[in-house]
Amino acid sequence: MEHRKRLFCYIVVAAELCLASAQVLRIGGIFETRESELVSMDELAFKFAVNNINRNKTLMPNATLTYDIQRINIFDGFEASRRVCDQLALGVVAVFGPSHSSSVSAVQSICNALEVPHIQTRWKHPSVDNKDTFFINLYPEYTAIARAILDVVTFFKWRKLTVVYEDSTGLMRMQELIKAPAKLNLKIRIRQLNPGNQDARPLLKELKKDREFFIIFDCSYRTASELLKQLSSMGMMTEYYHFFFTTLDLFALDLEPYRYSGVNMTGFRLLNFDDPWVASTIDKWSSDRVQAPKQESGLMEGVMTTDAALMFDAVYMVAVASQRATQMTVSSLQCHRHKPWRFGPRFMNLFKEAQWDGLTGHIVLNKTDGLRRDFDLDIISLQEDGTARVAVWNSYRGMKLMEKPNREKNTNVTDSLANRTLIVTTIQENPYVMVKKSEKELVGNDRYEGYCMDLLKELSNILGFTYEVRLVGDGKYGAQNDKGEWNGMVRELIDHVADLAVAPLTITYVREKVIDFSKPFMTLGISILYRKPNGTNPGVFSFLNPLSPDIWMYVLLACTGVSCVLFVIARFTPYEWYNPHACNPSSTLVQNNFTLLNSFWFGIGALMRQGSEVMPKALSTRIVGGIWWFFTLIIISSYTANLAAFLTVERMDAPIDSADDLAKQTRIEYGAVRDGSTMTFFKKSKISTYEKMWAFMSSRKTALVKNNKEGITRVLTTDYAMLMESTSIEYISQRNCNLTQIGGLIDSKGYGVGTPIGSPYRDKITIAILQLQEEGKLHMMKEKWWRGNGCPEEDNKEANALGVENIGGIFIVLAAGLVLSVFVAIGEFIYKARRNADIEECASFGAVMEELGRSLQCYKGVRSRSRPQSATRSPCIFCQPKRSAKRDGGRGDSSA
Repeated sequence: MEHRKRLFCYIVVAAELCLASAQVLRIGGIFETRESELVSMDELAFKFAVNNINRNKTLMPNATLTYDIQRINIFDGFEASRRVCDQLALGVVAVFGPSHSSSVSAVQSICNALEVPHIQTRWKHPSVDNKDTFFINLYPEYTAIARAILDVVTFFKWRKLTVVYEDSTGLMRMQELIKAPAKLNLKIRIRQLNPGNQDARPLLKELKKDREFFIIFDCSYRTASELLKQLSSMGMMTEYYHFFFTTLDLFALDLEPYRYSGVNMTGFRLLNFDDPWVASTIDKWSSDRVQAPKQESGLMEGVMTTDAALMFDAVYMVAVASQRATQMTVSSLQCHRHKPWRFGPRFMNLFKEAQWDGLTGHIVLNKTDGLRRDFDLDIISLQEDGTARVAVWNSYRGMKLMEKPNREKNTNVTDSLANRTLIVTTIQENPYVMVKKSEKELVGNDRYEGYCMDLLKELSNILGFTYEVRLVGDGKYGAQNDKGEWNGMVRELIDHVADLAVAPLTITYVREKVIDFSKPFMTLGISILYRKPNGTNPGVFSFLNPLSPDIWMYVLLACTGVSCVLFVIARFTPYEWYNPHACNPSSTLVQNNFTLLNSFWFGIGALMRQGSEVMPKALSTRIVGGIWWFFTLIIISSYTANLAAFLTVERMDAPIDSADDLAKQTRIEYGAVRDGSTMTFFKKSKISTYEKMWAFMSSRKTALVKNNKEGITRVLTTDYAMLMESTSIEYISQRNCNLTQIGGLIDSKGYGVGTPIGSPYRDKITIAILQLQEEGKLHMMKEKWWRGNGCPEEDNKEANALGVENIGGIFIVLAAGLVLSVFVAIGEFIYKARRNADIEECASFGAVMEELGRSLQCYKGVRSRSRPQSATRSPCIFCQPKRSAKRDGGRGDSSA
């Protein structure tokens, strides 16, 4: 029976060789079938390609392509050897398949011995001493795939990731990435899927517990389809995870259930969908597949996988190489005779030299090893409208980002948040989040009101998301214990229990390391909440308070000094001396009203705004008086104005005025909310004052309170000061007139919306907050919730006593006036002395000094009129020609 079969084969081959005018080229295909499928995808693509070539008369005008297909069981290398020998006996120009490595090695050894091209479309790790010169593989070269994976990780700037591989070949594809940590400061965990067990949920649960958000899956598309279902069931299909699949068939999987989950999913794609010919070919494939048996689960209906596209391109490469082959005959080869095909090397060279743009891009083979090297990989990402190409990776040029189309450039930032429901964690704190009072029973978000609820509503309107508000379970903001564990809202964000934390959550350094914050929607600082101090009763001498003690002393000294200066100048100037006996012009006595006592009385009368009976007559003394009057005008006006403020403003007597005062005493207890940002500030501070305050708070068990409500109660009922945010103090003091803020701000910080690390919502929330800030809505919301019934209007600012820096200038004016008056008085004295010299030919120096001495006698207001001195008694000082008696007669008696 076997002998008859071989004889029949020889007859068929001989008949085909006789038809030289219509050459028929046969190719052989060996395909493995699984139990779940009747016909493999590779076999369908193989037939589809042959049919397309034969319909295209321009590609092979003088030849027809036919095929011989053999099906074997998977992992059966012996059967593969028998079937390839049968195909070689029929006469084939190339052998395609099988796909499993054990069968491939058996077929490859036979094809290499008989010099028949063996064409592969699956990944195969080449051996170091590869001597298979008749081996061709259109699958991308494995080292290039490894570099592409590394470039993608570098592009996403991952610093921590987990690699999950299916079999040992995955480690070969990851070799470039595994060697990268030393260069990229990258932390890599490597895990393997359980072989033979499709349930990967125990491994996924462990990854979720360890918060591994960046995961690379190296597996087949069948395994990837099951992994996606299990990831969804584990609640890991969220925007916080980024999954990267190395399979080239991610685009072919049914990703419809995950489009709106927000998950980041990235993969490679070899098919060039932008080419119209590729698109039309795939459409033909899809239409042919409609009537074919149903494909494997997980794949989209009618889609062409990468393996099928590579098989299609491989068959076309045979047709392209055959175009250049002339006078090539196909021989029947026997495996046991070891006689190679004499046209094999020539056809193999034509095959390697052929270039073609196929379904998987431009195809160029390396002439040395027959591997494909120059190729493009599309980096695709799952989006709401399906998979989209975000970058292109070339085996020579590396990564190149794709420009977004205009439609996508103009897309609003709300697109990724539209129609999403976010879990929002918050804490009950007035006026940020409060339980709404209503006669009806409220449910859901309607139960709460406050500043944060209005902020959340505005963000929802801008970004288009819906939300569910939940109060934090332990009622805490979030702090870290000695073991490094977090609690409160921060913990819920770390564990991804919530998507947002919209609350008075302070942006701090330690929190920023474990969660992300938006831009602050409110700025504030730490201050002191304390009881309003009691007013002080006015004292008996409170009328002295408007001026500082220094000013009072300076005023008294000024009054004394001006009086003395006025007395001296009045005695010095001759115009303040007058004849007390007006009816007796010949009297030798002259009088001066400005005695020392009268000078003091003049100064005091002017200071008291009452005046006196003595008035200056000379210009110099009038200057002194005028300047003194101006001085007293300013002093009395300033005193009167400041006295009114002191009489109407109640002075407050506070035991503390600042944080320094708190730190210096121990009588008044002070503290903050336990596990809050204020407590953390003092705990981490390196400033000596704040370190001292934290030592005080930590040493007393009663210093720290559970929440703000408890702290306010303690401030009102005990001698306790609470350190808290200035915005909360402002809100509380507006509603309780017995409380007030003491001192200024200790620090400066802000409240922000918290998100888990790597959340895609953070930037969009920030943009929305900036928009609300520019529109003034944040300010309006604060005015709405902070405005209370108000306390009686009062000016809590004490009136300060006027000091030298306030009215010191008037003293300068006074001193300048006094100096001017002295110079004027000297001038008057000299002028009068010269007039006296007109009477005599010469006035002696001794006479002048005697005259000056009599003028400065402070205990007399009357003196004798000066008499002419003989020129022989002393040298002359003022010498003038002697005037006629007629000229002098009218002046001598009235001169001083």
